Amino acid sequence: MPSIGFVWVGKLKEPFSREGCDLYWKKLSRFYSLDEAVVRDAPGKLPPADKNRCEGEGILSRFKKGDVPILLDERGDRLTSRKLADRLRRWTEAPNQRPVFVIGGPFGLSDEVRAAARGTLRLSDLTLPHELARLVLLEQLYRAATILANMPYHHD
Repeated sequence: MPSIGFVWVGKLKEPFSREGCDLYWKKLSRFYSLDEAVVRDAPGKLPPADKNRCEGEGILSRFKKGDVPILLDERGDRLTSRKLADRLRRWTEAPNQRPVFVIGGPFGLSDEVRAAARGTLRLSDLTLPHELARLVLLEQLYRAATILANMPYHHD
């Protein structure tokens, strides 16, 4: 079974976020082996640049050999669901590699994490709270999986 990894900063705090993410995690796990690493939020008293550096070190330490970091970023590629499905197929079919989707904390991602990226995605032109971004990402990956499996979840 192909594998997908996730690295995110901070635990889900809102019940609706946890429930939604749990739902789509379960649905997506029918298609892929899923692995999650949660990086602890940097201390609140730190300035934003120091938070990014601290969280960035935590993110980078979670990558394994063969990981292909895909950052969720407002400057990332704007894709349709079908184009995301095509990319997901390429990422998961590449030998000895797995895509690892990365969502940073409220202040974004460090330059070091950006430098390690092999791709970037944008979920919306709008700014999304990172908890909601996780839910949207999981739903869109599930949608992509159903497109690849020719299941009737997605409608053109």
